Amino acid sequence: MSATETTTADPAPRPAAADAGPSAGGIDWNGRTARVLVPAVILVLMIGAWDLFVRLTETPPYILPGPILVFQTLIKDWWTLYPALLVTVKITFLALGLALIGGVVLSILLAQSRLLEIAVAPYMVILQVTPIVAIAPLILVYVRDTQTALLICAFIVTFFPILSNTTQGLKSVDHNLLNLFELYGAGPLQTLFLLKLPSALPYFLTGLRIGGGLALIAAVVAEFAAGSAGAGSGLAFRLLESQYRLNIPRLFAALILLSATGVAIYGLTSLVSHELLRRWHESAIRREN
Repeated sequence: MSATETTTADPAPRPAAADAGPSAGGIDWNGRTARVLVPAVILVLMIGAWDLFVRLTETPPYILPGPILVFQTLIKDWWTLYPALLVTVKITFLALGLALIGGVVLSILLAQSRLLEIAVAPYMVILQVTPIVAIAPLILVYVRDTQTALLICAFIVTFFPILSNTTQGLKSVDHNLLNLFELYGAGPLQTLFLLKLPSALPYFLTGLRIGGGLALIAAVVAEFAAGSAGAGSGLAFRLLESQYRLNIPRLFAALILLSATGVAIYGLTSLVSHELLRRWHESAIRREN
């Protein structure tokens, strides 16, 4: 073999440039780092734009306070807002817990009895589509305790997403698997616990995520409708109080607490959903291609 042939021979194959790393900048834009980094950068930019707008336009605090003033107010009024936050969170999680129990139990009964579903479904739809703001004054008339009335209002709003999603999941079981269970002589309880409930789990968790956010919204809306006031009131009262007193920085601080609570509830329910589905369900398994 000549020297010319030796120098022009194809070199050993090299790894493709795409295999060198997640990206040219070293960031996996499909990974967890990007999911945290990108929203954080956008949040910082939004806060910076907010602060810059307030400074350039010299907007007075009673119209639009700057983010620094809102943060200072949040720290200064923490011991006023914190007890109200606890009241709202307590009502939210109590309503969510009761909705989980009631929704799952009733959905199982509806899935097991076609006659019961026909009898109950119209009245559930009527109660679902009626605005909670219209129902709340009536509940407050018959329920003397304000906290119990708020809990009932929040429960009504939270109950139906969990019920409807779980019922749909129980009715969406693969018919071939149902036939297989019948072929092997499985009883109704065995079919329910070993087939129907596991198949309905993704639907139930979707209802849980929706219901978690709605429970917080319903707790606040119900308190607005109730017009409750005093030391045992939630964040809705602090919002109204700040509005009436033109204490806009405190109003923004209360809104930030509500938003953070909603994000925390959604993150918690999403984590529960991921942990229960990540080993077997297609929606949570990471694709390999």
